[in-house]
Parts: sequence; structure tokens; C-alpha cells
Amino acid sequence: MNLGFIGTGKIASSVITGICKSQIKFKQITISSRSKKISTSLKKRFKKIVVLKDNQEIVNKSNWVFLSVTPKVGEKIIKNLKFKTSQTIISFISTINLTELKKMIKVKSKIVRAIPLPPISLKKGPIPIYPPNKNVKNFFDKIGSTIEIKNEKLSINFWSTSGMMASYYDMLRVMSNWLVKKGIKRHDAQKYITSLFLALSEDAVVNSKKDLKFLVKESQTPKGLNEQGLKEMTKKGVYKSVANTLNNIYKRLNK
Repeated sequence: MNLGFIGTGKIASSVITGICKSQIKFKQITISSRSKKISTSLKKRFKKIVVLKDNQEIVNKSNWVFLSVTPKVGEKIIKNLKFKTSQTIISFISTINLTELKKMIKVKSKIVRAIPLPPISLKKGPIPIYPPNKNVKNFFDKIGSTIEIKNEKLSINFWSTSGMMASYYDMLRVMSNWLVKKGIKRHDAQKYITSLFLALSEDAVVNSKKDLKFLVKESQTPKGLNEQGLKEMTKKGVYKSVANTLNNIYKRLNK
């Protein structure tokens, strides 16, 4: 199987890295030279990478085509590409829905929308896909955890929460910087904070069948440090702000 990527940004690079580190069987991956730095780096790291300048040539050489460009670029270039009915086309574009993709692609190819995130390069993280597709699910299960969505409108909810990655990293940054200001070496500060939140996330995954309220309650003791932290952040409206931000992202995606 030949894979082709239109666009070589952060997400495409992460997916390609995950694929090349996995047990997925493929002959070659053709990628766009649009981002010269990323495409050159990928070619140096992995033997089966072929860099091409022409997007149509990438499509022509691929059984599966991955669309990993911004919505603005996607609206401009997809309609000018000629696809085959035998191809599977997977779109990572957040604001172009399935109906719009079908109009742009024109032929009756198998089209699936997917929401991969950067940790896919480590073969970790969820990958929501719509509509459900057995082959695509099996593919992404080798580099993450696939979540099949039966209603496209529900996929917007997942896209919305994916917009909180930078905010999460910034919270880690704030906490690390606070430790540094208190005299902790930066390396130690970042190692502690990132390891702490990794452990908390793994604990949450293990207990994912329970309501998260359980973990909130279990991590507090009467008049303890975590009770104080939760009360202060609740009082200052931190969690309401998170919900409001998600609502604003959701509204943007629904336009």
C-alpha cells in the first residue's frame, strides 16, 4: 500500500512518524515538499519517504491520501486535484465537513474525517474518525486508540476539545516556571511537573469507567492542599472559563 500526504505540518509529521515506527505495512509514503524543513527531516529519518513537489503526483501514486492542510488551503487546492474511486481519502481538516469534501473531491472515493493529535508520533492518544470505517479503524489502532463516531455533528465536540492542547501545555509551563522562581532547576522542574501530570493522566485512564468526580473527590483530604487548590481555582472561575472557551471553539466550528 502506498500512502500520500498533502501538507507537511505538525500533524502530518506526527502521523507519518507514528506510521513509520509502527507495524503498519506500506511500500512508501509520498509527502509534499511545501514545508521543506519538515519534509527533509522526515526523509532523512525514514527510508520509505519520497518527497514530491506536485500534489497531483502524490495523489496519483497513493492508495490512501491524507489531507493535512489548513481549511483555507484545503478549500483552494482540493477541488483542483483528481482522485480515483478506488482511493481512501482521510481528511484532518477541522472545518470542512464530509458533504463539502465530497463536492470538492467529486468522485465516489471512501472519505473519512479523522482527528489525530501530536502524541500519535509516540503511538499514543485518541483518534476520532467519521464515518466508521473498519480499515481506517484498524490502521489507526496501530498508532493510537480509534474512536468511531456515527454522527458527524458529534465529531465537532472532539474537534473542540482538541483545541485545548496549547492551554494544557501552558498550564504545565506556568507551574514549571513557578518552581524555577522558587529555586528549582528548570530541568528538574519540568521533569517533575510533566511526570506528575503523566501519572495523573494514566490514573484517570485506568479509572475511566468511573465518573471523573470520583478522582476529584479521592484526591482531596479535609482542609488539605488539594482541597485548597480546587476551592481557590473554582472561586476564581478557572473551570467556568474552560467551559466557556470550549463553547467558543464549538461555535467557530459550527459556522
